[in-house]
Amino acid sequence: MEHRESAFFGAAPAVGGRLTLGQLAEAVEDGGIDTVVCCMTDMQGRLIGKRHAARYFLETAGTPHRQCDYLLATDMDMNLVPGYAAASWAQGYGDFLLMPDVGTLRRIPWLPGTAIVLADVLHPDGTPVAHSPRQLLKRQLERLADAGFEADMAGEYEFYLYDQSYDDARAGGYRSLRPSSWYPQDGHIFQTSKDEPFIRAVRTLMDRADIPITGSVAEWGPGQQEINLRYAAALEMADRLMLFKNGCKEIAHLHGKAVTFMAKVDGENAGSSCHIHISLKERGTGRPVFPDADGPHGMSPVFGHFLAGAVRHAPAAMPFWAPNVNSYRRFRAGTFAPTGFAWSSDNRTAGFRVLGQGPAFRFECRIPGADANPYLAFAALIAGGLAGLEEKEPLGPMHMGDAYSRGASPVPASLGEAVAALEASPAFASALGPEVVAHYARYARRELAEFDAVVTDWERIRFFERG
Repeated sequence: MEHRESAFFGAAPAVGGRLTLGQLAEAVEDGGIDTVVCCMTDMQGRLIGKRHAARYFLETAGTPHRQCDYLLATDMDMNLVPGYAAASWAQGYGDFLLMPDVGTLRRIPWLPGTAIVLADVLHPDGTPVAHSPRQLLKRQLERLADAGFEADMAGEYEFYLYDQSYDDARAGGYRSLRPSSWYPQDGHIFQTSKDEPFIRAVRTLMDRADIPITGSVAEWGPGQQEINLRYAAALEMADRLMLFKNGCKEIAHLHGKAVTFMAKVDGENAGSSCHIHISLKERGTGRPVFPDADGPHGMSPVFGHFLAGAVRHAPAAMPFWAPNVNSYRRFRAGTFAPTGFAWSSDNRTAGFRVLGQGPAFRFECRIPGADANPYLAFAALIAGGLAGLEEKEPLGPMHMGDAYSRGASPVPASLGEAVAALEASPAFASALGPEVVAHYARYARRELAEFDAVVTDWERIRFFERG
């Protein structure tokens, strides 16, 4: 739950697993690397792409690779979904282009002979695909730069660890799962010692992939874990979180274990979050612009307006922070997941938590779940904050005490409520573009329709005999 200031604003780590094209060529020649994974991120927050022979990748690194455009127009099951303006049978499901961002090239230490590179998604004419998650974040960072600012950000993924493989969990219908602990374990060292073979592998391998780790801790739920990444510039941080999430699953698979980033695995235990920390600095100089010793609560006007915008426009951001039907199971009082949009100072019951001092002065958005796509979650937070800056939104009073019990505007109760707020938001239509809003609203409404068509175990138990 805690993100320490030294972790957020510590000294930058030395580069480890990052590769230049020249270093990749040397590794290919000496046999150290034979495969390059070139991938984008889909709407659901999964890496999608191809494995290339490393020599071929070197020959074509400056040119884009083709992928079908339906990959940003499917549901979780990869079904082709009608109703998208960007990709359809009527348009023939053509290609878009994946342009490798060679600045993201790095080794994958847990896979033999393998490097990975993230790609930007382009139309055939070379223009960006606005609804691709990485591009959506890049657009908000461009808007932030136009306003004279840059963002440092961090994300904290929580997840559950299970002492069984993904295949075993699926074969059992995801029932009778075996978490790595049988009791609540928040901060317990003995339990983390039992989990250490896997958790240590994640910490050390991520560091070797130039995804710097500050530490790990047991969270409250049985088997629940948190591994903290060192802060970075916003796009770099989102890249790292995406690689971290995928890498945790791969490393778990290699250990015969499973991890899940579901927001709420069951009704009894705590959900899993992706808390987002953000601080702005002046573009070009790097001067922190959030702290002001003479301002209210130590805040500068920039901080106040940005936080006020994030709070005001949080309802519209919810489909990006809580993108699935399951996401809304997590928002329960007394679970450290917020149930309202209040802001407060170092108060974990509030949706927005102000903390830190000096250059580390920042706020934490505690609303996103572990199922959030980091690019989309970051973009939505920045879009709301920028709207506050543009409108000089006044910051409402700080919430005092337990935000579960009173005074906080409630988080939407369902994905349906959240998508309605997104569709009704002029600020998000302006920030993201109406076509992008319509694209993600289409995805959310498809998820709702799929869920509404399912007969659940709960219904059978409740009504089969007694109904």
